[in-house]
Amino acid sequence: MIPHNFGLRSLWAVSALTLAAPLAGPLVPPLAADDMATEASGPEKHFAGADIFGLTVAADPQISPDGSKIAYVRRTNDIMTDRAVSSIWLIDVSSGAETPLVTGAGTHVSPRWSPNGDRLAYISTESGGGPELHVRWMDSGESANITALAEGPGGIAWSPDGNKIAYTARVPGKRLTLGSPPAKPEGAEWGKPLQVIDRLVYRRDGGSYVKPGTAQLFVVNAIGGAPRQLTFGEYSNGGAVEWSPDGSTLYFSANRREDWELQIFGSEVYSLDVASGEITALTARDGPDGAPQVSPDGSKIAYLGFDDQGNAFDQTNLYVMNADGSGSRQLVPSLDRSFDTVEWTEAGLFASYEDDGEHRVARIGLNASTATPLDARVGSGYVALPYTSGEWSVSGNGSLAFTTQSAVAPPDVAVQTRRGIRTLTSLNAVSLGGKEMGETRELAVTMEDGTVIPAWIMLPPGYKAGDKVPTILEMHGGPYAAYGPEFSIDYQLYGTAGYAVVFANPGGSTGYGEEFADRIEDNYPISNVPELMAVVDAAVAQGFSDEENLFVTGGSGGGILTAYVVGKTDRFKAAAAHKPVINWVSQGLMSDLPTLIPRYWLGGLPWEKPEEYWERGPLSNMANVTTPTLVLVGADDYRTPRSEAEQFYAALKLVGVDTALVVTPDSSHNNLSQSPSQQAARTASVIAWFDKYRTGKEAE
Repeated sequence: MIPHNFGLRSLWAVSALTLAAPLAGPLVPPLAADDMATEASGPEKHFAGADIFGLTVAADPQISPDGSKIAYVRRTNDIMTDRAVSSIWLIDVSSGAETPLVTGAGTHVSPRWSPNGDRLAYISTESGGGPELHVRWMDSGESANITALAEGPGGIAWSPDGNKIAYTARVPGKRLTLGSPPAKPEGAEWGKPLQVIDRLVYRRDGGSYVKPGTAQLFVVNAIGGAPRQLTFGEYSNGGAVEWSPDGSTLYFSANRREDWELQIFGSEVYSLDVASGEITALTARDGPDGAPQVSPDGSKIAYLGFDDQGNAFDQTNLYVMNADGSGSRQLVPSLDRSFDTVEWTEAGLFASYEDDGEHRVARIGLNASTATPLDARVGSGYVALPYTSGEWSVSGNGSLAFTTQSAVAPPDVAVQTRRGIRTLTSLNAVSLGGKEMGETRELAVTMEDGTVIPAWIMLPPGYKAGDKVPTILEMHGGPYAAYGPEFSIDYQLYGTAGYAVVFANPGGSTGYGEEFADRIEDNYPISNVPELMAVVDAAVAQGFSDEENLFVTGGSGGGILTAYVVGKTDRFKAAAAHKPVINWVSQGLMSDLPTLIPRYWLGGLPWEKPEEYWERGPLSNMANVTTPTLVLVGADDYRTPRSEAEQFYAALKLVGVDTALVVTPDSSHNNLSQSPSQQAARTASVIAWFDKYRTGKEAE
């Protein structure tokens, strides 16, 4: 299952599950010699930049209704085109045998089984045009293009009888026009027409400037034909789409309020009568509701949501209601965790959540006060950094297909059945075979008030007990997100360069309960500084880290912290701030989250709380900064816009601190939007910057 992110509480969005990075632009030159070549004398024994091209990532595992097969997306990096390529593969659960299912030209993603498992719907660009909805007949191996679309559809859902497919897709709209230019003479070459914008959110990170139009719900015959549009209006309808067991009703979530642009958490669960098109709201509260899942008998609907208290963070809870919207109640209120995905099959109700640096799936009893977690540990597909998340699906007999990984291996596909857990793929066993990888260990960190700060250290390959090594503090984004001991390209490259990496889940991190997340309410990033310094102190005290060779970096929320920390301490030899926020006023008004940051994070608009905006921003500490600081950002980052990084770069120049600005062309906020070569070059530039200030490095 793909996590439902109707909260969007973080700057670091869960676009970590992007299935295919777009083709990016020219390589950003690193600040030092290219680390992507291996010596002619033999293979490199440690992970290197060139190894990024050899990685294969498993994603979106979809188990068949009878639990016998798993279709999943295999993402590989093509060194000739410098991009990720996605194909669909099939696993026989009993034998573990794998076969390619949809490969060849184009990108192939989002496999979804028909109710009896005889067909598979998926999205493909094999024609060379836009994304198309395809269906493959599993017995014959034949496939058909069901409908061509201007953009990729969402919420693909088969009708219970297998005769129809529901999906969401954008319907183009008209741009606002103001006046008109003079008549253009025949053959004249004029400049591009004016772009007139009248929406509050006019650009989205990863999607460039928002095209006019709205997402609407459609249904199409599963053997092809013209689709029927079911929803209309000047607001988007979408999210997860569910059929009632009798096929008469569709359930979906949408924000259909008149002031939807200003109410970021205004979504509700709706029912739609397929015959008449009549839409009925099933939920109504101040807060988002979404991700509906219908019980097998059609009598109940499970969904996710929370009451909007105006806080920067509220945990997403699991609810169940009758199919007509009555009798809503919260399930397992005693579980102090935030749910992200829910699925209801004949085997029962399942939901997932972050828990102590892991992603877990639990079976939920409708009358139980607690959840029953499965043994499976779901692994993240965001291989750039060790964020916790992952994807999973459940069959009718209760078998769980999920992505799994470790600190030294990217995601594979695993299954949990009555016989236990088996990992069915080993996608990187050959490419990483023989490589000596960095080892990850837990760190014990406790604050004076008794709060435990979960933390880890990845030691460089070949580390020997007693060695004190150069160490990088790397901080996660969000801030409402979490790290865990998972695979990270960046960390392994740092390790190869001789650095240990310390990483942690300070206050605000998810998976440790609402009270822990609320440690940064109304004070982020201020209160995180002593917690992160305690993590560094622990790495030094426990004998791993060289006190004279400490460095600091992080992206998004971690970039904010990097920029803030260097104004509070000079203990780090050098810093690298990836896509930071430097000015909360411009961030609040220029990012693609203008309704979230001012109201929920800062508690008011910039002109209402100017002191608050200034105090919590890195600019307030610029007079104290002496740490040489590299600044990095994607050219097309609209989450923490490029202008934020450029302000920090200019401020560093003005106070006389050594700095450089690295801009990745065609890159959004998500690191996986960068091409493989850009990912390698970006990390190489950070290593070169740290090496420049690393004590003893010049003697090597």
